[in-house]
Amino acid sequence: MTKRSTHRTTTAPAPVLGPRALGRATLDRQLLLRRSALSARDAVEHLVGLQAQNVKPPYYALAARLDGFVPEDLSRLMADRTVGRVVTLRSTIHTHTADDCLTLRPLAQPARDRELNSFRNGLTGVDLDELAALARDLVEAEPRTMAQLREALSARWPHADARALAVAARCRLPLVQVTPRGLWGHSGQVALTTAEHWLGRPAGSFPDPAPDAVVLRYLAAFGPASVRDMQTWAGLTRLGAAFERLRPRLVTFRDADGVELFDLPDAPRPDPDTPAPPRFLPEFDNLLLSHADRTRVVPPQYRGRNWRGNQAHRVLLVDGFLAGLWKLDGEALVIEPFGPLTGAQREEVVQEGSLMLETMHAGESYDIRFGTVVRG
Repeated sequence: MTKRSTHRTTTAPAPVLGPRALGRATLDRQLLLRRSALSARDAVEHLVGLQAQNVKPPYYALAARLDGFVPEDLSRLMADRTVGRVVTLRSTIHTHTADDCLTLRPLAQPARDRELNSFRNGLTGVDLDELAALARDLVEAEPRTMAQLREALSARWPHADARALAVAARCRLPLVQVTPRGLWGHSGQVALTTAEHWLGRPAGSFPDPAPDAVVLRYLAAFGPASVRDMQTWAGLTRLGAAFERLRPRLVTFRDADGVELFDLPDAPRPDPDTPAPPRFLPEFDNLLLSHADRTRVVPPQYRGRNWRGNQAHRVLLVDGFLAGLWKLDGEALVIEPFGPLTGAQREEVVQEGSLMLETMHAGESYDIRFGTVVRG
């Protein structure tokens, strides 16, 4: 009688990555461990866009990441329509490459549909397909402000809610903000046209992106990460199936709380003790918005310190973690740390602040001073 083997193959537990290890990995991919030689256009693509509901943050974001960057580098891309400003991830305005304007916008459509659902009561009797066609004709004839859209659409549907009509157009169409809005050193109100018209691409010329491809891009820029992390970044739900399809191509880890994290096998995961220089980041920087669990960058005691209401503050990173706020106050760069800094850290922060000012405000004179410590 043959004995049945009792041997069972066991799978080794996934390695655990603590906040510091996760932070160093993400900082590396975010081009924040050392400044990159990438062009502004390639950096925008690699980072899968830059959040941009305000005009200046994308410029400061690249200044913290790229070697030799000057604001005109991004402004020139905006002017020649190599990049554009469009509502995509998290239903917020992002600066994307022209290709990503046309491919990521359809991916984010479920979030726009949810936004539109909250305005349905004001759209009774409105054919949304007809509205989208009319709005497209209007903004492609000439860029329109939201007020102009409200007025024109209300002429067709006088009994509907005017604001709901304009929101419906914005939700149904990939509308970009045209220049001079978004150019460095210029001002301009928000005027909209379709991405296809502004970027010179025929409607429907780009297929909807496969979620799997976007998962891989997200991990390359923000990993290691959980399914929930990516859903937070994208403002979407039900992305778990894409991670499962990709599982054979990925490696997995666990965070300190046991949450499963996915990553690209060959992506950089530096030693947790790798030095991380200070960085001055703008409000709404992607680094602080793209994970459900942000302890890789935000120490628990400082959670929420970079926000007030729905407004984000400009933040200072020291040793790879949120360590304070900064602002330009008149002719001074004011740095407000959350806690004491060592003498060496203060010196490094001043050097980085000087570089930021030389990059972003060449020819202007600013003092650098430390304000009152902001207690967490």
